[in-house]
Amino acid sequence: MSITFEPLIAILIATQLRKKIKAEGTRPDLAQYMLYAMYAAVALLCLGFTFHKTTLILWLDHLLIFGLVALPYAIDEFKSSRNLSNAIIPYAIASFISDVFEKLFPKVFESTEDFFQSAVAFAFLWACAMWFINRKQNKALEVERTKRRNEEEQNRMMAAMKVNLESQVKERTAELTHQKEELQGALAELKSTQAQLVQQEKMASLGELTAGIAHEIQNPLNFVNNFSEVSIELLEELKDEILSKLPDDVKQEADDIMSDITQNLTKINQHGKRADAIVKGMLQHSRTTTGKKEPTDVNALADEYLRLSYHGLRAKDKMFNAGMKTSFDENLGKIEAIPQDLGRVLLNLFNNSFYSVAEKKKQNIPGYEPTVSVVTKKVKNAAGLSAVEITVSDNGTGIPQKVLDKIYQPFFTTKPTGQGTGLGLSMSYDIITKGHGGELKVETAEGEFARFTITIPDIKAN
Repeated sequence: MSITFEPLIAILIATQLRKKIKAEGTRPDLAQYMLYAMYAAVALLCLGFTFHKTTLILWLDHLLIFGLVALPYAIDEFKSSRNLSNAIIPYAIASFISDVFEKLFPKVFESTEDFFQSAVAFAFLWACAMWFINRKQNKALEVERTKRRNEEEQNRMMAAMKVNLESQVKERTAELTHQKEELQGALAELKSTQAQLVQQEKMASLGELTAGIAHEIQNPLNFVNNFSEVSIELLEELKDEILSKLPDDVKQEADDIMSDITQNLTKINQHGKRADAIVKGMLQHSRTTTGKKEPTDVNALADEYLRLSYHGLRAKDKMFNAGMKTSFDENLGKIEAIPQDLGRVLLNLFNNSFYSVAEKKKQNIPGYEPTVSVVTKKVKNAAGLSAVEITVSDNGTGIPQKVLDKIYQPFFTTKPTGQGTGLGLSMSYDIITKGHGGELKVETAEGEFARFTITIPDIKAN
């Protein structure tokens, strides 16, 4: 066997190991060492051709091969190349034993040379066969690895696309949800506006009808009131001028009759004035406004009508007196409202509160101080939207629980006959709920207090 097989096999082993380690890219230093091993094998090959089969070159060849086939068992990075080492080890051992017997036991070698040559040849063929099989397996394994890498890459791409699609779906869902909320808000606002327009149209039609009827009633009422007053004056003149000239026997009888007529006319006048007040209330209730909302300073409006109500009652009753407390939210700003209508509501609530504390004052309760309070602040309404809250409260007579459900009904009043038309709270409720889309609530305890709370959505803030 030629001495050149060991260096060639060493070159083959070093080349394969270097290719493996470079493909994995984990240990550049090991790849460099394999390059040095290749250089050493080439050098031994050249020396073998030059000096033929010297003992030193022979042992160096074996040492190089044994070192290379031992690497896959000694270093983890070369572990995948153990099949290559397994293919070479039989040849390396057979060749080494043959050379040992040839150099150290020549006589034994001469008698068994054919055996050693056959063993070495068989080991060489085994190495070649195993190398080809290993190479084929490596190719198949590489194809499988490539396929697996492609699948992993596809999986990564699919995962990335899935994440991207999920992100796009989330963004689109969020966008659609936002658009849905906007559309729902627009629809709710449209329905509210539609309801307000329908209510305004109804109120306008009802107002025209009520105004026409009220005006028709107003004229005969004026005649009744005027003629009753004139008739009373004529009776007074009759008493002063003519009654004194009558004989005494009929004077008393005539005086009694005239007194009865005067009382009847007085009652006619009183009830006529009450009817006149009701008609005027109906006219006020049916009075049309522009219905146009505009930026309104609620604090200024509440303060203005509070003082207007107080001084109006003071003008009617000089003895009337009550305390006023205000707590206005300075950060309230302006809200979209119909100032004339909201002012009518506030004036009505203030008038009721001042009337209530005045009635309680007449009870002469020790230490009682009549007080009317008004508070404004920003709140969240039942729908979670920004709103403005106006609270009008008093420490007057309160409202009986048994009539609490009727206070918003037209013409219902707890005031004595002739002092209230029962249209104020009904009008106020319609203005707040239907004209402004808000709420009007009441809390009360009979004989202690009454508290009305107005809540109006802040359209600009929402």
